[in-house]
Amino acid sequence: MKATMKHPAPPPPTLATDSDFLAAAEALLGPRGLTRDPELMQPWLTDWRGRYTGRALALAQPASTAEVAALMRLCAAHRVPVVPQGGNSGMVGGATPDASGGALLLSLRRMAAIRRLDPAAGLVVCEAGVVLQHLHEAAEAQGLRFPLTLGGKGSATIGGLVSTNAGGTQVLRHGTMRAQVLGLEVVLADGSVLDLLAALKKDNRGFDLKQLFIGSEGTLGIVTAAALRLLPAAAGRATAWVGLGGIKEAGRLLRRMERRLGDVLEGFEVVPAHCLASVLAHQPGARSPLAERHPWNALIECVSPHEDNAALSETLEQALAEALEAGLIADAAIAANEAQAEAFWALRDGISAAERALGPAMQHDISVPVEAMPDFILAAGPAIEAAHPGTRAVAFGHLGDGNVHFHVLAPEGAVRGIWEEAEGKAISAHVHDLVTQWGGSISAEHGIGQMKRDELARLHDPVALGLMRRIKAALDPEGLLNPGKLV
Repeated sequence: MKATMKHPAPPPPTLATDSDFLAAAEALLGPRGLTRDPELMQPWLTDWRGRYTGRALALAQPASTAEVAALMRLCAAHRVPVVPQGGNSGMVGGATPDASGGALLLSLRRMAAIRRLDPAAGLVVCEAGVVLQHLHEAAEAQGLRFPLTLGGKGSATIGGLVSTNAGGTQVLRHGTMRAQVLGLEVVLADGSVLDLLAALKKDNRGFDLKQLFIGSEGTLGIVTAAALRLLPAAAGRATAWVGLGGIKEAGRLLRRMERRLGDVLEGFEVVPAHCLASVLAHQPGARSPLAERHPWNALIECVSPHEDNAALSETLEQALAEALEAGLIADAAIAANEAQAEAFWALRDGISAAERALGPAMQHDISVPVEAMPDFILAAGPAIEAAHPGTRAVAFGHLGDGNVHFHVLAPEGAVRGIWEEAEGKAISAHVHDLVTQWGGSISAEHGIGQMKRDELARLHDPVALGLMRRIKAALDPEGLLNPGKLV
């Protein structure tokens, strides 16, 4: 199949008013496809964190790529901005319209078909509205798996994951969403449909155009479908919770486990004592995997398509016994069954909710080179706490790929909503300055959205920013796609 661009018919003449546009959009999409009902729109006008609330001209829910393309032609004719939205589970306000009420909120949740699942090819073609958990279930039914997961798998959609280049807990072994995408179907700002779904192993016809849209947060085009790679189902899984004396020991354990376990090592998450205590206090029925408290903990996951649970657990147990003998770890518990493994992961996945219950916090999704991350945590935490008295800095997450969630908790008594807008912004700027000095990124996996747009402009390489803006201007000259986000 060739990569093709289907050129639309010339758009109709520009109509004069919003009512004309809405009438034409309703005629196109039908009553299920377009609503202005405030109650139906309200849940989708505030971001997942509750930090941004906007207004929209209407909520459009097309049911096919053809409807998306026709709608974009209509929006181009009327100069109506469009804010694409997947599961509305983003962390940076990237799918929330502004307060003007002039933009159309475009949801692809009705486009939830799995068009093709080919077990022999290890390939699935699914529409943008497919929920990640549903994709997992469809793959598992065929003896396969999709190697990307995250805490919001029950609401995150494939289109959103592609548009934000999502990460998750398996990046150490399998890479981000970018590594899973074999092809895309994208509707451009003028309604053209770019068909790049052919999953070719080798294709040297110039630019790899699909890479432009992965991570572009809906600012260059609307992803309507994706061809994704699938892997053989896991024959065995082994999960361990490890107690450590410090973050430096965690870094050394990571390298030791990589050498000792090889490709079966899929996840290496770090959790400080403060975060674990917060989850234990907040999450009903939660229990610490270890009898004693440790300054740091590591959650290690191994998955193999060949070894069964017993064999893989034995391999992991031997590797940890060697680390214990070498004085690198203090204690460890290996999950005895799937339920216990899921309980370990529930402790890790529950950190954000538990900390949110404690009060306001500034949350940063940052990365630095993997080898530098332990030293960064040891340097940045005290620096932030000293400069902003009463705060507490905690870091947790994907140490294996150099990405941690660096949260700064507000002083006791801080008022949610006020503190973030005042001292919180200065704290984030300080954190981003430190990350930049360490050669890192202010956004490792959550994107830029509207939350970090000004910081990206302040800190990113001006040459790179200039190129991004020129690409945006070329593909969306009227600035209709997700205005106010990313660039």
